[in-house]
Amino acid sequence: MKRALVTGGAGFIGSHLVDGLLARGYQVRVLDNFATGRRENLARMLDQIDLLEGDVRNLTTVHTAMRKVDVVFHQAALPSVSRSVANPLESNEVNITGTLNVLVAARDAGVKRVVYAASSSAYGNTQVLPKVETMPADPLSPYAISKLAGEMYMRAFAQLYGISTVSLRYFNVFGPRQDPNTQYAGVIAKFVTCALQGKSYPVHGDGEQSRDFTYVENAVQANVLAAETQIEGAPVLNIAFGARTTLNQLIAMLNELTGQNLAAQYGAERAGDVRHSHADIARARQLLNYAPAVDMREGLRRTLEWYRKQ
Repeated sequence: MKRALVTGGAGFIGSHLVDGLLARGYQVRVLDNFATGRRENLARMLDQIDLLEGDVRNLTTVHTAMRKVDVVFHQAALPSVSRSVANPLESNEVNITGTLNVLVAARDAGVKRVVYAASSSAYGNTQVLPKVETMPADPLSPYAISKLAGEMYMRAFAQLYGISTVSLRYFNVFGPRQDPNTQYAGVIAKFVTCALQGKSYPVHGDGEQSRDFTYVENAVQANVLAAETQIEGAPVLNIAFGARTTLNQLIAMLNELTGQNLAAQYGAERAGDVRHSHADIARARQLLNYAPAVDMREGLRRTLEWYRKQ
């Protein structure tokens, strides 16, 4: 039986990953400080996991969490571009120092593979679409810089210490359990809440900005494949659906799924935001046999259903 550590396992993506690993027969330990993760995300599986409350910024804690672990899924991070613009130091500490602590502890514990939650924000505002892993990085925010630094640490530790690493560049992951109530919430979590409350959708800019929205189950599939596939080197892979949707199209889709005609409320653009995002997922298909199973519309339908029940 494989033993996995999921850092940030109480978070939105992390808790779905814990679900997926348990279903595949993994022994799972979760390390989370509950800064952005939520206890209710793990409530159903508390008797099946080893939960360690602690912070990735504390190396001693991370060493403890790493004992007798085969594979690490490093999901712990302070998400959000706007949060990092407001507080760059904290993003740096959690996302860079925290990642370095995870790698040092993994090296010391003889962990075989680290799968890292990287970010599509590393690409910045490239005019060329879709975005391919070979493009030069152009991070526009402290968050993007911190996630890119993590990728570079993954590569360096693979070369220097022989740890196998895979960095998964997530593109706008959405789905159940995403918290809509913080100022840093993902746009889909916010919009779904508006749709269910019959409120207009707040849009930064003209709504023609586009994203490669990725249902969370696709991200879980990618993580499991990244842990179980024989891979050389320290690859960086785009994880997305491989299509792009504008915010205006997203609004139309939500209105259709809820049988409403709610308006958009357009405001100023946000600093550090990327205009268009669309992933080339050929490399993940080739190296991992990644095949995203849930498309945008079906993911949105499932997400709406979950929020309705809440």
